[in-house]
Amino acid sequence: MFARTTRANRLALFGLFWTALIALPTNAAPVPAPPSVAATGHLLIDFDSGHVMAENNAEQRLEPASLTKIMTAYVVMKEIQAGQVTLQDQVLVSKKAWRTPGSRMFIEVGKKVALEVLLKGMIIQSGNDASVALAEHVAGSEETFANLMNDHAKRLGMVNTHFVNSTGLPHAEHYTTPRDIARVTRATIREFPDIYQWYATKEFTFNNIKQHNRNKLLWRDDAVDGVKTGHTEAAGYCLVASAKKDGMRLIAVVMGTSSEDSRASESQSLLNYGFRFFETHRLYSAGEKLTSTRVWKGSQEQLRLGLARDLYITIPRGQYQNLNAGMRIEPQIMAPVASGQPLGAVTVSLDGQNIVETELVALDSIAEGGVVQIAKDTVLLWLE
Repeated sequence: MFARTTRANRLALFGLFWTALIALPTNAAPVPAPPSVAATGHLLIDFDSGHVMAENNAEQRLEPASLTKIMTAYVVMKEIQAGQVTLQDQVLVSKKAWRTPGSRMFIEVGKKVALEVLLKGMIIQSGNDASVALAEHVAGSEETFANLMNDHAKRLGMVNTHFVNSTGLPHAEHYTTPRDIARVTRATIREFPDIYQWYATKEFTFNNIKQHNRNKLLWRDDAVDGVKTGHTEAAGYCLVASAKKDGMRLIAVVMGTSSEDSRASESQSLLNYGFRFFETHRLYSAGEKLTSTRVWKGSQEQLRLGLARDLYITIPRGQYQNLNAGMRIEPQIMAPVASGQPLGAVTVSLDGQNIVETELVALDSIAEGGVVQIAKDTVLLWLE
């Protein structure tokens, strides 16, 4: 399907690495095994590349407790984005919302509260009452809102997740996995950076009642800026933590630890491991021209090729100088060509092992050429 990698293409890609390479150290320490984590399931990934640095039972279906509210907030933010609701909406508090057990922000039945205040009360203080009020305002009922949650979960690729409520209160059919909850966390940070900042807020006051964010890492590590705690007797103590240091963002998920201190210390251990032994680089930007290629029977003969999305890689520290990149391009590209059309692949390897392969796409559209151009190229192709 693809032509062999040409020397010119290898050199073109290598040139993109060279500026960074000359400043990098050549000594690379081996990466030790990840820390042992006292949790039912855990996962450590890089936010940009999605690279997994540590995991155990990452696909196991577990009760998420209030980690559920990461998806609840995500759905509300998607509805705001779509123009269905606004942060300024005045939300009428129902008796069901007011009576919801568990953690609460202490809203009062029959009163109206701004949607923004409810969203902060759910994100910062983990208010179950706020979660139900938001769900009812967005979808009419919590049950219908749960259907929205499941629709978004499916779209995000959360294949082992099912929600039946907006709070995370226990239910036999309410479950997710460390990998799935990391997916919605990545989507939240990527799509809603302004609102994501609220996850770093350490305290919340409503009705003259001040409550603290339960994420202890916000006080222990300045690099941590989220995300969410959870706890029920069945789920144990859970935490999704995200931290950014020197341009590298990690997401750690621990589910089913024994205490508040344990979920914090186990998460911190994972984050420390990731930052100490790995580094993440953006190799190429979306839309950046990586090479050009010949197009036959088109209105233009040359076509720019690049990537549809930024390409990030996460590798062991000190290994950047051992990276190699190459590309494969379809041998005969015929017009018409649509922008974004896959026409090959870029492969990045480390010490001879492929670590990522992504599509090489057309950066421009080229229409079919006129009769003369088509006839000319037909003859040239015969002669090849």
